[in-house]
Amino acid sequence: AIYRVLLNAIELKGAPWILWIHDLSVMDPYFVLPILMGLTMFLQQKLTPTTFTDPMQEKVMKFLPLIFTFFFVTFPAGLTLYWFVNNVCSVVQQVFVNKLFEKHKKAAEVKA
Repeated sequence: AIYRVLLNAIELKGAPWILWIHDLSVMDPYFVLPILMGLTMFLQQKLTPTTFTDPMQEKVMKFLPLIFTFFFVTFPAGLTLYWFVNNVCSVVQQVFVNKLFEKHKKAAEVKA
């Protein structure tokens, strides 16, 4: 739905934003946002604990950030920015959860 909004929103056409992005309704001309989105997706994937039983599924998941990066090269910069910010928020949340989990794990070890 956000893809359609960014393509059809008249008020976004040619509306300047920051730095190199002069129009959120067209693709990023320098591919900075898709690359940042791919890197944050990769980081999020590394921080999130997974339990894959199928080796093929594990291989597919490893290449997913790369595949999404190539897809997002042609998407509107606004959508890529949205996905990037979502990834950053998810990474921060996962770091917090991992630290909290480690804290509880250490507390349980001390009690035992």
